[in-house]
Amino acid sequence: MTRIWLITGATSGFGRSLAEAAVAAGDIVVGAARKPERLEEFASAHPRQVFPVRLDVTDADAGRALVDEVVARHGRIDVLVNNAGRTQVGALEETTDQELRALFDLHFFGPAALTRAALPHMRRQGGGAVVQMSSVGGQITGPGFGAYCATKFALEALTQTLSQEVDFGVRFLIVEPGAFRTSLFDPSAAYLSAPMPEYAATVGPTRDYVTGGDGSQAGDPAKAVRAIIQALDAPKTPLRLALGGDAVDSLRQQHALLAADLDEWESVSRDTAFDS
Repeated sequence: MTRIWLITGATSGFGRSLAEAAVAAGDIVVGAARKPERLEEFASAHPRQVFPVRLDVTDADAGRALVDEVVARHGRIDVLVNNAGRTQVGALEETTDQELRALFDLHFFGPAALTRAALPHMRRQGGGAVVQMSSVGGQITGPGFGAYCATKFALEALTQTLSQEVDFGVRFLIVEPGAFRTSLFDPSAAYLSAPMPEYAATVGPTRDYVTGGDGSQAGDPAKAVRAIIQALDAPKTPLRLALGGDAVDSLRQQHALLAADLDEWESVSRDTAFDS
C-alpha cells in the first residue's frame, strides 16, 4: 500500500533523506518547510509523489490546518515525522527567555500540536505512525546543551506517555541519533547564545565542537534512514531507536550511572514511608 508521509524540516538532513527513501519506495511525501522552494527540484523529478508546502511548525494553527489538508487531498496520513529543529548552544545563564521559549516552540509545542492534529485521523483510519526525531540528548546532557536537551527530554516524555495512552494502532518511534553528517552543525543552522567568560571552560569546548565539527561526524544519514524505516516496518516497532555507536555507548553509560545511584541510595529511598 502506498503510504502518505508528512515530514517537517524536509529540505535537509534526516528529513530530506527520509523523503527520498519514501519516494524510492513508491510512497507520497508532503514535505513541509519554511522554505519549500528548496524542494522544487525534487518535486519536479517526482511530480506525483512530492508535494512541498510552507510551514512554520511553531504556528500551531497552521500545523493543524496542514494535517487536515493532507488528509483532504490524499485521503489519509500514514506517517507523521516531526523532524524540524536546530542546534542551540548556551549555558542557562547565557540563554535568554526568548531563546529558551523559541526552542521549546520548535522542538516541543510544534510537534505536540501536529501529533494532536494527526491522532483523530489515524484513529479514524485504524492506525498510523508518529516518528519523533529526538536526539541522544533526549536522555543525556552536556555543557551548553541544557536548553536543547530540555526540549528533547520533554518530547520524549510526552511520546512515551502517548504510547501508553493511545490504543488504536498508532506506532510511536523516538529516534535518538548521535553525531551524523546532517546540517545540524551547519553555521547557518546552529544557534549560539551570547557567551559569558564565566562559562568559557565548560561551555567553550561545546561551542568549538559545534562550530568546527560540521562534516566530520561519523554517522551516515542514509544508513540512519534505513534503520528508521526498518524499525517502522518491524512487527513490533521499538519506542526508542538509538542511532550510532556513540549514541549507544553514551546511553549505556548513562543508564549505568542511574542504576548505580539507585543501588547506592535504595535503602534511604525506601525508608520514607509511614511506620506501620
